[in-house]
Amino acid sequence: MPQLPQLPRPARRAVLVVHVTVSVGWLGISLCLLALAIAGARDPDAFAEPAYLSMKLFADWLLLPVALLSLGTGLVLSLGTAWGLARYRWVYAKFWLTLAATGLTVFSFKPGATRAAAMVAAGETVPSTDLLFPPAVSLALYAFLTAISVLKPWGQTRRGRRLRAARTAKARGTSRGGFTNNGDKARNSVAADRSRQPA
Repeated sequence: MPQLPQLPRPARRAVLVVHVTVSVGWLGISLCLLALAIAGARDPDAFAEPAYLSMKLFADWLLLPVALLSLGTGLVLSLGTAWGLARYRWVYAKFWLTLAATGLTVFSFKPGATRAAAMVAAGETVPSTDLLFPPAVSLALYAFLTAISVLKPWGQTRRGRRLRAARTAKARGTSRGGFTNNGDKARNSVAADRSRQPA
């Protein structure tokens, strides 16, 4: 994975603020969806229709932009900082889990919420597990992603260790080269001084 130029500090902070905001927002939306699904399942006669219509509203207007912003800003932060995308296991895991959550939002939850809203509007009964399971799983997933963002567990990937070893070897080679060049310059200077001395 190519590494982008390092983001300047103001840009990095701005992207980080957006990333944290939308990620926490995604967690909050999942909590709201779970509360609506529980309300609709517990008392279908009173709450099913408003709950499932509200879930469709969340799915249509908020979930996709928030998911894409979270994924995009996370990608920019990983590629534009020293963390990299595939250098640390927690960054790599977070990227793939966020990508999977975004895909499930688009291809599973959003169509499911639309179908449930249409069913309750037509007076049909929606199986409670259809809309209880997705927000419960997403809430657990986003809580896990928040935890690994804070704790940064598991260390470097194989690629990260290889890149670190290459940087260390390059730094040592540059340092040794510098000493050699200085030594050559010193020897040349001594030889020049001797050639200028009278016989």
